[in-house]
Amino acid sequence: MAEIKGVSELNDLKDLRVVIKSAGEMASGVAYRLVQAGFKVLTTEVPAPLAVRRAVSFCEAVHDQEKTVEGLTARLAKNVEHALKIQEKGMLPVLLDPELTCLTEYRPKVVVDAIIAKRNTGLKKSMADLTIGLGPGFNAPDEVHLAIETNRGHNLGRLIYQGSPEPNTGVPGSMAGVTAKRVLRAPADGRFQPKCQLGDTVKEGQVLALINEAELTAQVSGVVRGLIRPGSQVNQGLKVGDIDPRGKVEYLNTISEKARALGGSVLEAIMHAFNH
Repeated sequence: MAEIKGVSELNDLKDLRVVIKSAGEMASGVAYRLVQAGFKVLTTEVPAPLAVRRAVSFCEAVHDQEKTVEGLTARLAKNVEHALKIQEKGMLPVLLDPELTCLTEYRPKVVVDAIIAKRNTGLKKSMADLTIGLGPGFNAPDEVHLAIETNRGHNLGRLIYQGSPEPNTGVPGSMAGVTAKRVLRAPADGRFQPKCQLGDTVKEGQVLALINEAELTAQVSGVVRGLIRPGSQVNQGLKVGDIDPRGKVEYLNTISEKARALGGSVLEAIMHAFNH
C-alpha cells in the first residue's frame, strides 16, 4: 500500500476533521461510518439536492432541516461555526457549500468527493493532507492522493493509489439478477408527479409517476426504495427512482451494502494515512 507524503501527525485521531462533498446516498454511507468511528465530519451540499434514495440520504436535511439515518441525525448548518456546534451535540452538519469555501475556516485533514459524478468536480490534492475521490474521473496520484473503486463486483471498495477506478459502464449493478430495469428514468421533461410512495410494493407495468402527461411505468416488480421529491423539475432520462426486486421493505431505511462498503474503504484510507 502506498505511503501518502506530506501527511501531518495528529495527537489524537478524534481531532481529525473530514469534509465530504455531497450528502447523497453514497456520501451518507461514508459519513455515517466516519462519525461512528469518532471523526468530526462536515458534509457539503448544493441548495436543491435531488436524492433518489431519500430515506438514507442526509442531504434531505437541506429540505427538512434535519434527517436521521440509522440513529444518526444530520442538521442543516448556517455556517462553519454553527456546524461545529452541531458536531458538539453528536450530530452531522450539512452545509450549503458546493464550492468548498469552508475549507479555509474548517481546516480539514481529509476531503472526500463522494458525489459519484463520474468526473472530478474540482477536488485537488492541495485542499487537504489527504484527498479521496470516489468512482470514475479521479486519477491518483496526479489529481488526488487516492481514488476508490465504486463499481459493484470483485474490486468494489478497493483503494487505488496509482491509476483510476473503472470507467462508467452505464449499466446499473445487478440486484437479484436485475440491472437497468430496476432504475426509473424520466420519460420526458417536466414536473415529477409520483403515483406511489417510498416503501410501496409495486408490480411490473404499474404506473408509478407522471411527468406532464407521460407515464412512468415499472419494468420490474419489487419495493420502491428510491423516489425523488414530488414536484421536482426533471429532464428526460434523469434517474428519478429505483425499485428493489428483492422485495424487502426493511431495506428501505438502512444504508446499502455498497454505501457501507465505501464508507469502510474511506475509513481504511484515513487510518492508513494517519494511524502510524
